[in-house]
Amino acid sequence: MSADSKPKKSLVLNAFVEMCSGHQSPGLWRHPEDQSWRFNEVSHWVELAKLLEDAKFHGIFIADVLGGYDVYQGSLEAAIISGAQWPVNEPLSVVSAMAAATKSIGFGVTVSTTYEQPYHLARRLSTADHLSGGRLGWNVVTSYLDSAARNMGRAEQPQHDDRYAQAEEYMRVVYKLLESSWRDDAVQLDREKGIYTAPELVRNIKHNGKFFTVPGPHICQPSPQRTPVILQAGTSKAGKQFAAQHAEGIFVSSHAPEVCARNIAEIRSTAEKQYGRDPTDIKVLALVTPILGETEQEAQEKLAEYRKYASHDGALALFGGWTGIDLSKYGDEEELRHVESNAVKSTVEAYARFSPGTSKWTKHIIAEHVSIGGNGPVLVGTASQVADGLETWVREADVDGFNLAYALFPQSFKDIIKLLLPELRQRGLFWDDYEVPAGTYRENFYRRAGQTGPPAEHVAASFRWKKGVSSDEHPIPE
Repeated sequence: MSADSKPKKSLVLNAFVEMCSGHQSPGLWRHPEDQSWRFNEVSHWVELAKLLEDAKFHGIFIADVLGGYDVYQGSLEAAIISGAQWPVNEPLSVVSAMAAATKSIGFGVTVSTTYEQPYHLARRLSTADHLSGGRLGWNVVTSYLDSAARNMGRAEQPQHDDRYAQAEEYMRVVYKLLESSWRDDAVQLDREKGIYTAPELVRNIKHNGKFFTVPGPHICQPSPQRTPVILQAGTSKAGKQFAAQHAEGIFVSSHAPEVCARNIAEIRSTAEKQYGRDPTDIKVLALVTPILGETEQEAQEKLAEYRKYASHDGALALFGGWTGIDLSKYGDEEELRHVESNAVKSTVEAYARFSPGTSKWTKHIIAEHVSIGGNGPVLVGTASQVADGLETWVREADVDGFNLAYALFPQSFKDIIKLLLPELRQRGLFWDDYEVPAGTYRENFYRRAGQTGPPAEHVAASFRWKKGVSSDEHPIPE
């Protein structure tokens, strides 16, 4: 079957946000129509969730960082002045409020495996999954900012591959807690006998590993999904191996489809050959910032207006955090070099290998590029032109959907809803409604009613202590 004759994918669409101002477009909070500075208000998030659910978005993908962007000029000052992901609030806290105002939209929340005990996080994940009716996703990250490490009692970040080794053990602890510690039917609520939970159906996990010692049991009863939808970002060598085993959704941020096409193919192949997974069960979502107009001229005028407010210093602060490279040390015409980094390795490699058309990556070109849309492409034009751009990504990189970032909050999302979604529906690229209204995030993510837990081939599924199965018949996997 040729690429042109393949059946079209029904795209997974998430809004990409963070509990800060501007997020991927530092400085745009200054625009008179932008409301991103309201991130401290719970109404801000409830309004967003209701707006996006009415439009049938799959989810709201909430990014997070645990430190400030202080690589550029060796200081936090540029981030503080420009509001470049500073200040930033903790994202899990707002999920319950958004869930209470909606029924079907999912919530993918970023939480790091490097600085939090898995026992503590498992409790928070289960709680949020309960209170949202099973609509939680966990974006698993290993963190990349030394500023976070210093505030967590370390001199610097653990080395990149060491962070992934710790994350691997972390996941197994979490799976043991969420899937193996309680049997599906442990909670009895037997009012006649006075038995709330059957004690023989709750067990210690007795984990004793290199990084963590967790006897258990889990303190929460099984939630609707047990394990949230596992999301992941990072395409370094260690990141790809981690994704192939654990990720249900992979978030990629590259300025062109050819930058990540090979990585996506490699992850799918590894998932199938090493872990026996269905490669089509891994949904890859690319970062894109659409700037839409009724005409191309209107869209280009919006972009020109947005550039007036964008902060180049804020952009260079973000770039420094992502890559570990301080571009203040570069001359005006000096080209970005490939350097070994302990931050986001795949980002450094992508910039070093792929130049922006005929230009070279100088600090000014990078600042211009990052200041609107971060590391992802900015697609500017009519709904038809932007939809063509999305289809190019699907065709050339084999992505399954997009994390849609904003330039203005919430106006960018309103433009997407008004202009882009009707065009995608007309092309058969986006659904008309949730596959499982009021279902779990995973059911609508896969479009499979009843798929509340990870698919059978996923590593987490092997940890599930099912109803009617004795503890001896299903010992806790190592």
